[in-house]
Amino acid sequence: MEKSSTKSNWKEKLHEIIYEADTKEGKLFDVILLIAIIASILLVMLESVESFDKEYHLFLNIFEWIITILFSIEYILRIITIKKPLKYIFSFYGIIDLLSTLPKYLSFFLIGSHHLAALRALRLLRIFRILKVTRYIGASNRLLIALKASRVKISVFLYFVVILCIILGTIMYMVEGAENGFTSIPRSVYWAIVTLTTVGYGDIAPQTPFGQLLASIVMILGYGIIAIPTGIVISEMPKTPDNKVNTNTKACPSCGAESHKDGAEFCYNCGSKLN
Repeated sequence: MEKSSTKSNWKEKLHEIIYEADTKEGKLFDVILLIAIIASILLVMLESVESFDKEYHLFLNIFEWIITILFSIEYILRIITIKKPLKYIFSFYGIIDLLSTLPKYLSFFLIGSHHLAALRALRLLRIFRILKVTRYIGASNRLLIALKASRVKISVFLYFVVILCIILGTIMYMVEGAENGFTSIPRSVYWAIVTLTTVGYGDIAPQTPFGQLLASIVMILGYGIIAIPTGIVISEMPKTPDNKVNTNTKACPSCGAESHKDGAEFCYNCGSKLN
């Protein structure tokens, strides 16, 4: 009985350190983790510089393996210290943590796959929760709420843009033809997308007066289209002040749910008692 209680206390303490940032140990763990993530990203970037990699390849490889092993241990501990491991494994951060650990191991089978370790940059999203900076937590939460609320409107808008690009591409294919670089409708649709988004690579350009007129209209239209998603998201932004946003970093030891209200004692998702 005593052994079971000791084991439970050990898991609870480790869970508090790994998943939460309300204690000194938890914050220290997360800050060290952030430093390791930044270091690993820098190593991957430096390895892509041929002259640097040629001279320090062994050094870079050793440190990449050290960081990968540390991340592997951390990932296993996250699974062990939660009562419902699958909740973490299939969560957003769980998938990111796994993807940031695998690339170095995959390099045994796929040459160059270790460069995918740059995905570890996504783990830096934890910085707002870790540092517990209220105004940043408030801003990020409001943006997330706005994006969720506007996803249907943005989807409809993108659907309209795709249809518009198909129509414009087809018209340009008929006007310009293969002799001016518009060799097919898909290639013409590609031109329409590049032009409408105001990217303008210039690899294909209309040569006829009517084609140039149409291109000018598409370019002007592009400026208005770019602004629409921004307006949609801003209109959905909640007006909640930053100082009224919850800054609780406690994670449920049972299901891993986060974003509990300040002062919460039980998980809003599964009802388990919080640490």
